Amino acid sequence: MAADSTYAHIHRRMVESGEWDRIFAALVARLNEIGWMDEFKLSAKEQARNMSTTRFKDLLTELEDQGHSSVPLAVKKEITNMIKTFVEKQVD
Repeated sequence: MAADSTYAHIHRRMVESGEWDRIFAALVARLNEIGWMDEFKLSAKEQARNMSTTRFKDLLTELEDQGHSSVPLAVKKEITNMIKTFVEKQVD
């Protein structure tokens, strides 16, 4: 439970300070730069077409795993470093 509380506290501080939006915007911009967003959209459309009955919940479940695993490691590291920097500043 302590981890959940710590996460909630950090998340709230990130949102209140505007850092959450800044990091999210950086993530979206970076994924757009490398063409990841377009590739992912095409993949999602193809998966939806190939489903016998397209249910949003089922499609979302499939795409979540694919999305998380397909983000390039360099982008994950970049965003993780931004979060670490924010947290370190909060602890100081």
